[in-house]
Amino acid sequence: MSQYLALPAGCIYARSAGTYLAYRPNPGGPMTTTPASIAEKVERCRTYAASGATIPLAARRSALTALDRTIRAHKSDIEEALHADLGKTPTEGYMCEIGLTLAELRYQLHHVGRWARRHRVRTDLANLPGRSFTIAEPYGVVLIMSPWNYPFMLTMEPLVGALAAGNTCVVKPSAYAPATSAVIRQIVESCLPPELVTVVEGGRAENTELLDQRFDYIFFTGSVAVGRLVMQRAAEHLTPVTLELGGKSPCIVAADANLSVTAARVVFGKFLNCGQTCVAPDYVLVDERVHDAFLSEVERQINKMFGERPLENPAWGKIINRKHFDRLLGLIDPSKVVTGGGSCSETLQIEPTVMDGVTAEDAVMGEEIFGPILPIITYRSVEEAEALIKARSKPLALYLFTRDRALEDRLLRYVPFGGGCINDTIVHLATSEMGFGGVGASGMGSYHGKKSFDTFSHEKSILKRSLWADPPMRYQPYARWKDRLIRLVLR
Repeated sequence: MSQYLALPAGCIYARSAGTYLAYRPNPGGPMTTTPASIAEKVERCRTYAASGATIPLAARRSALTALDRTIRAHKSDIEEALHADLGKTPTEGYMCEIGLTLAELRYQLHHVGRWARRHRVRTDLANLPGRSFTIAEPYGVVLIMSPWNYPFMLTMEPLVGALAAGNTCVVKPSAYAPATSAVIRQIVESCLPPELVTVVEGGRAENTELLDQRFDYIFFTGSVAVGRLVMQRAAEHLTPVTLELGGKSPCIVAADANLSVTAARVVFGKFLNCGQTCVAPDYVLVDERVHDAFLSEVERQINKMFGERPLENPAWGKIINRKHFDRLLGLIDPSKVVTGGGSCSETLQIEPTVMDGVTAEDAVMGEEIFGPILPIITYRSVEEAEALIKARSKPLALYLFTRDRALEDRLLRYVPFGGGCINDTIVHLATSEMGFGGVGASGMGSYHGKKSFDTFSHEKSILKRSLWADPPMRYQPYARWKDRLIRLVLR
C-alpha cells in the first residue's frame, strides 16, 4: 500500500514505485483549470479530429493498446486511489473496475477492425443497378462526464468505445473521487496526446464551462437531476447525448425461488460498494409465502459476508461524503430495521441495513437509495408486484428470482426496464457481448462492446449507382407506361 501524507490545502500525495502522484484537492478547493483553458482544450481536440488523424484503424489500435498497457502498469495506483475515495479493497477494485475495463479494451481491440470497415447491405429493386453499404464515421469531439461511485470503470469504458470509434475526447472525472480522478489524469497524459484525449478535473465551475462548449457527442453517467441539465445544455447545440442514469431497480423473489442462492446474490448485488451502484437492487418484492424464510437467509448471508460487526471489517467501504451519509441516515426508519442500522459519522460508514414491512409511502421508497439500505415489501400476487413497479418511473434494472418460465416471460414482456437478470443481480453489465443502458427516466442510449462503437459513431448510408444504365422512368414527362412501371416497382 502507498504511504499517504497529509499536506496543506487538502491535498494528499501517494508514494508509489518511488514516485509521487499528486492527488487533487477535495471538491471546493482551488480550481486547476480555468474556463479559458477548457475552451482551448476543446478546440485543440476539434482541430485534431478535423485533421482525420484518428480515422485510420492503426491509429485507433495504437491508442487502445497504449491505454491498455498504461492501465496495467498503474494497477496498484488505481487500487490505492479507489481505496482512498471509497474504501474499496484491491480485490473489489480490480473485480469491479480495473478488470472490467481491461476486458472491454481487449474486446474492442479484437473487434474494431471488423466494425470499422464498410458493411454491404441489400440494394432494393428501384435502385438497381447499384450497390448499397454503410460506413461508421466518428462523431468528432466527445465529452465524457463520469460519476464517483465507480470512478475508474465508468470513465474508462466510455473512453475506450469513443477511441475505438475514432473520436477525440474530453474526459471529466467526478470531483467527489479526487484520488481516482488524479490517477486517471496521470494515466491518460502519460500514454495519449492531449489533442486526442484531455482530462479536465474540477467541480461545478468546470462542469458548467464544459457544457458551454460545443461538442459532437456527450456521454453522461450520473443522477437524473444532472442528466436533465446535461440534456438541456446539449440541446442548445443540437448535440446528441447518451444518459446513463439510475432509478429504483426492483428485485422480485417468487415463491419457487432457491432462497439460499437468491439471498446470497441479492446481498452481493445490494451491498457491493456499500450499495453505491446504479444497478443495485433498490428494493425487494418477496412473495408472502416465503417472506420469513427469505428474510432469515438475507440476515444469514449478511453476517457470512460482512461479519457480525461490519463497521470493523476492513473490507467494508464507506459512503462517498457527508452529504450522502446524512441523506441515507434520513431514509432509515428505526422501527422497521430488522438487521443493521448502525453507523459511524467519523468514517462515513453505515452497516448493511434491512428494513421490513416497508410500504410505498415510506421515505426509503421516495427516491433512489444508492446506499446500504434494503427495503423488503411483501406481495400476495404477481399482479400486485407488477402494478407497484409500473406505478414508478421505468427502472434501470429489474431482477427476478424464479423457476417459473411463464412468470419470467410475463415480466420480461410487460414490465419496462433497462436490463437485468433472471436469478442473479447486477452481473448483466459485466459483459461486452450485450449493451447496457436505461430507458425513460433511467437513461437513454447504451454502451459496452459493439454498442459502444455504435454509440460513438454515425452510420453513413451510401448508395453507389452504376453509370452504364439509367432507367428513364423517374424523369418527366411521366407517360402512362412510366406510371405503371413505377407502381409495379414501388409496392
